[in-house]
Amino acid sequence: MALRHAVPAALLDEELSGYQLAKAFDLGVANFWHALPQQLYAELTRLEKEELITGREVVQDTRPNKRLFRVTDAGLAELEQFAASTPKPSFIRDDLLVKVQAAGHVDSETLIAQLTERAAFAEAKIALFDVLLRKIRGDRSEEDFLRHGERIGPYLTCLRGLDFERGNRDWCERAVAILRERRAAHARR
Repeated sequence: MALRHAVPAALLDEELSGYQLAKAFDLGVANFWHALPQQLYAELTRLEKEELITGREVVQDTRPNKRLFRVTDAGLAELEQFAASTPKPSFIRDDLLVKVQAAGHVDSETLIAQLTERAAFAEAKIALFDVLLRKIRGDRSEEDFLRHGERIGPYLTCLRGLDFERGNRDWCERAVAILRERRAAHARR
């Protein structure tokens, strides 16, 4: 997947400005595709040139004018083609895992601190996902929303992000407990 597909996918439900798109990436899309705001603005320009998205100028009285973008029929066709292609398997690339791989040969206190920090980050993301999921489904129960809801794609990706961060948090907490237990056992010897 490329930003070429992530941007139109983020624009499927509504028109967004570049700023709103960057916020949407921060809150939702970044869970499966990270991009810096500069990359998003450059991609918006490319996609508009290729007529996969279209932008319109919105005049604002008290603020600078803004452009709102939406997916075109050609952009939707490109997403359809992308959705039909075989996905590549995902792989974990994480500096922290490399550090933990060296556990037993490096300072366990440093690892414990980094794992604790990562668990706290995951916990914050879990809270964010909970808010996003409630916002998407509104007053509906999750069961009802999953059967009849309008924005099922963003909801399902948020569920994946939630599970991912729960897994990160749980693994970090378990690794910390194991490292502390091993350190205590070595201290008793």
